Amino acid sequence: MALLCLPLPTLAQDAPAAERPTADSLPAVEVVGRSDSGRYQSGLAAGSKSDLPLRELPQSVRVMTRQAMDDLGAVKLDDLLDYVGGVSRQNSFGGLWDNLAIRGLAGNENTGMATLLNGFGSNRGFNAPRDLAAVERIEFLKGPAAALYGNSEPGGTLNVVSKSPLWNSGHSLEGYVGSDGLRRVALDSTGPVSDRLAYRLNVAAEERDSFRDVVTSSRRLVAPAFTWRLSPDTTVDYRGEWLRHATPLDRGVVAVNNQLDVIPRERFLGEPADGDVVVTNSNHQLSLRHEWNESWQARVALSRRDTGIKGFSTEASALLADGTLRRQRRYRDYDSGDTAIQAELQHVRQFGGARHELLLGVEHYQFRMESLMLRVNPTATAPYAISIYNPVYGQAQPTPTANTDTDERQRNTAVYLQDAVSMGKYWRVLAGLRWEQPHQSLLNRRTGVTTSQQPSELSPRVGVSWLPDAQWTVYANAGRSFRPNPGSDFNGNAFAPEHSSALEAGLKWQTADQRLGATAAIFDIRKRDVLTTDPDETHSGYSVTAGEVRSRGIELEASGQLTPAWRINSSLTWLDAEVTQDTTLAVGSRLLNVPRLNASLLAVREGATSAGQRYGVGGGVSYTAHRLGQNGAPEFQLPSYAVAKLTAYWRATSALRLSLDVDNLFDRSYYTSSYSRLWVAPGNARSVSVGAQYKF
Repeated sequence: MALLCLPLPTLAQDAPAAERPTADSLPAVEVVGRSDSGRYQSGLAAGSKSDLPLRELPQSVRVMTRQAMDDLGAVKLDDLLDYVGGVSRQNSFGGLWDNLAIRGLAGNENTGMATLLNGFGSNRGFNAPRDLAAVERIEFLKGPAAALYGNSEPGGTLNVVSKSPLWNSGHSLEGYVGSDGLRRVALDSTGPVSDRLAYRLNVAAEERDSFRDVVTSSRRLVAPAFTWRLSPDTTVDYRGEWLRHATPLDRGVVAVNNQLDVIPRERFLGEPADGDVVVTNSNHQLSLRHEWNESWQARVALSRRDTGIKGFSTEASALLADGTLRRQRRYRDYDSGDTAIQAELQHVRQFGGARHELLLGVEHYQFRMESLMLRVNPTATAPYAISIYNPVYGQAQPTPTANTDTDERQRNTAVYLQDAVSMGKYWRVLAGLRWEQPHQSLLNRRTGVTTSQQPSELSPRVGVSWLPDAQWTVYANAGRSFRPNPGSDFNGNAFAPEHSSALEAGLKWQTADQRLGATAAIFDIRKRDVLTTDPDETHSGYSVTAGEVRSRGIELEASGQLTPAWRINSSLTWLDAEVTQDTTLAVGSRLLNVPRLNASLLAVREGATSAGQRYGVGGGVSYTAHRLGQNGAPEFQLPSYAVAKLTAYWRATSALRLSLDVDNLFDRSYYTSSYSRLWVAPGNARSVSVGAQYKF
């Protein structure tokens, strides 16, 4: 069954038999609950909107399959990031959302990098840390994707693919307990309701404390899905998701004289009386697909997203020499609504001795975000302070007053065209072009001033693959992308968008059985019109579009079945991401939270007991080099770290599976990201979880 954003696989029928994706190359989706499929390889990427197998696609793509997620014991997106090459964590807004950079380039503070949910933009608004209970796989599409998806970061795009209904009944109930008071249950149920209607329901509930003092979290997820076959040629798909995540906003620890580990990593520097900040997300996606014949098909899809953040927080603002930490008390009430529609027509034909897979699409979205923040700044007479060495909670809390009250609106209409060309056995060409005219306005309700912009953008991309034999691919691609800059300059004028260009070349290799593959890529990305500080001293607090950055590097990734008993997932990335022009930062300054080197290896061995019970045992290690934590004199650096994990399972019966996961095996102290010296996020302490998964 095709997924929401993937053209129907029957389009491959016009290809010569030697060029079609095989059954083995298609994504293994027939999984309910935790996977024992052994598959780290995925034959296709839904986010490419093409039938080209990954080995033939002229682009580096890393797919984290359900099996890889389960081997890592991952229940949220953050659990995966150290095991994907070229990915680095960014400021997570006190643990309230996911924020990452691919190839050193992240999005702006509010929207983060380009993230898709089944091909629809999902980074507009406020998104809770993604729960993986309803996720089939995650595709890390490296390089620019603006030719398909519009404004985005040129380092890469992340596409989350939801679990789909199956036409065979299957049910799984899972329970986990572990360190720091972990309690988690999850249900995965699917099957036919009739010969034309199938359903899937994923539900998860989690409660946990934390290695951090007084920090707890609570999570609830409900994700229904339906597939309705109106006729042999027409299908309606629905994917829904509702998520509630509640936890205190936790800015982490402070660096004292640029040094970490001065205070314990457990120490909470906020105020427990603030309670939780609650993030709510709801998603609804409806898709209608019709296949006119073997060469023509159409798809129309509608998406609605609503997100919100609400609650109080206490956050560090200044550290005095005696260890007194002055703090701000804030209240946030943010809401957003996002409606999008896509219409696509796809045609496959032979022309000029080549097979063309043509895609024509139109997309429109309307987005509104209302942001209200109240804030209290500390003063000498009422500092609302705490000692970082001997914190005493419970002091009188000031009442925050007006700070920010904005109404942002966006709308965008785009037309895009893509042609995936198969020229005989040896050559593949992927070319795309997107035109769009985004409109963005921001009303400051406190001043009554509205700033707006309406740029017109054209985003091209082209890639070529050479397939000298059935296992090797040599490829290269080039593309351009853009991202609107929010806000306005000193004169009230909207900023020009960021513009980027990227070049990439590489090699791909895959075994004959398609169960083990590797990619080596080199890339060079340039971005201009980046916001930077206005150099005019009379314009304090304002920005100008005078910044430029560059990211270049080498990525090596390999994953799959090494032997019948062993499977591996490995990555090695060297990355040089730096400022090349700025009004205040020195040329050559590193980009925040981006290491020069990261590497990872996960290996799992499977076998069977004499009684025929299957088992698996394995481990992983990830390494992240030191990173810039804040610019300044002197610079603040986050130290490098290496973290190890263990994983094991035993299938006691055909229905019952027991699992063990140990993270941060040696209980290392490390720090994952930093917004400033005052907001440094410590990595998790050692944790152990045991689980039972029962299929029925």
